[in-house]
Amino acid sequence: MTDRETLLKKLSALQFAAWELHLYLDTHPDDCDALELQKKYNCKSKELAELFESKYGTLNHMSGSGEMWLKNPWPWDIKECAI
Repeated sequence: MTDRETLLKKLSALQFAAWELHLYLDTHPDDCDALELQKKYNCKSKELAELFESKYGTLNHMSGSGEMWLKNPWPWDIKECAI
């Protein structure tokens, strides 16, 4: 597994955990431990996204100014992503 893939998997796991905690907090709004854990995961996710983007470019059209998203290479043009 490449460094790029490893970063993407870690980012995906953090975002998933933060979203699941968000859903849990919808029904358990007084759980302060879960709220702190969600904040921690969101913060780590943001840091990891910034690290990924500094190495490999934008993750989506909402990152940065948006113009980098339009520049080559597109995700499917990257050799390690090719099927």
